[in-house]
Amino acid sequence: MPSRQPRQHPLVRLLAAVSLITCLTLTMAAPPEANAQTSTQQVSVKSASFATQIDDGRRYEMIGHGLFTYLVWDAYAGAYYQAAGYPRPAPESDVPRRLVLHYFHAIEADDFASTTLEAVREQVGAVDFPSIRRPLTALVDSYRSVAPGDRYSLTWDGESLILALNGAPLYRSNDKALANAMFAIWLGEDPLDRDFRDALLGR
Repeated sequence: MPSRQPRQHPLVRLLAAVSLITCLTLTMAAPPEANAQTSTQQVSVKSASFATQIDDGRRYEMIGHGLFTYLVWDAYAGAYYQAAGYPRPAPESDVPRRLVLHYFHAIEADDFASTTLEAVREQVGAVDFPSIRRPLTALVDSYRSVAPGDRYSLTWDGESLILALNGAPLYRSNDKALANAMFAIWLGEDPLDRDFRDALLGR
């Protein structure tokens, strides 16, 4: 299947504008996940490094990693993990899984909130969106602004959805439909960018 060009999502438009203004090459060491043991094996995506395994009481193994690029701007790097014993990608399921995104640019919390609301609405459609709007609103209200080198992680541990910034939990919910909608932004059938999705899924 031919690769589709990434949609002009507001978040990547924002990142493009920041890059045009700053014209800086940003390199920062990756912060470790709090309270998690990581393997000594690492993979690198530009200045970001990701452990191939993470253990925070459950062992997660990397499925894939990649770089989200809009035009000539590198927005963020990502790595996708699933619980050990689940090597086949299953981003919308009960399988415990984690998505880690490493940002190369500063982004305000309000921008995360507005773009997430729009992206989830596109993923689930107008009919189903009202059913998850309340927990989704609580999730986006928990966002914090990021600086270059910061990382957001999204985890479904089999029972709960956990949003964390640099390993510190900001939000938790047991809403499976919300979890699937959030993961689908990057890993679903109609993601922000198919090439990035395919890299995360190890295709």
